[in-house]
Amino acid sequence: MAVHDHSHRSAGLHLPSFRRNSTSTAPGSAVSARDDTHTARAYVFGSVRLLMGFVFLWAFLDKTFGFGYATPSGKGWIDGGSPTRGFLGSVSVGPMESTFHEWAGAAWADWLFMLGLLGIGLALVAGIGLRLAAVAGTVMMALMWVAEWPPAQHLSDGSPSMSTNPFADYHLVYAAVLIALAAVSAGDTLGAGRLWARLPFVRDNGWLR
Repeated sequence: MAVHDHSHRSAGLHLPSFRRNSTSTAPGSAVSARDDTHTARAYVFGSVRLLMGFVFLWAFLDKTFGFGYATPSGKGWIDGGSPTRGFLGSVSVGPMESTFHEWAGAAWADWLFMLGLLGIGLALVAGIGLRLAAVAGTVMMALMWVAEWPPAQHLSDGSPSMSTNPFADYHLVYAAVLIALAAVSAGDTLGAGRLWARLPFVRDNGWLR
């Protein structure tokens, strides 16, 4: 009888204790794992946002001051060079070839292009106005895609276009990344997105997020 009572107490003491520990710690572990995953995802998107911002800001700075990379030294915008003449003037394929030639070097085209690069770059780096940046960036990338016209295998003079893909090129990838960054509110991490969202005029106008 004593042995029976002892074994019963032993099972009663240990088994419920084990169950309570497993049920109490499992939800906490699951929540912690979800939080860690969410935090890691937020930092990944925040880092991608900063890299994309640098892409646009660097293009603006190089074309403005002529750092000797894509824009030769002494050929920058401040030196009297045109940010659009070289690219648009060299378009040699696609349905808008002649239109781009007309736009090349025009003051309004230079200003729109450069303000677009600057505005998108600053918005991405700061983490604010990502929806506007996504719209503006997508329009810019779409126009540049049309200018290069990847579907063509040959240029208007008959020479090979050297296109590596008839549809997906880096312009479309950039546009998709901009849209994704805006959709996940990537400015909330490593940026001022949360502070920006609390401003009254931003709360009343969601498109400014």
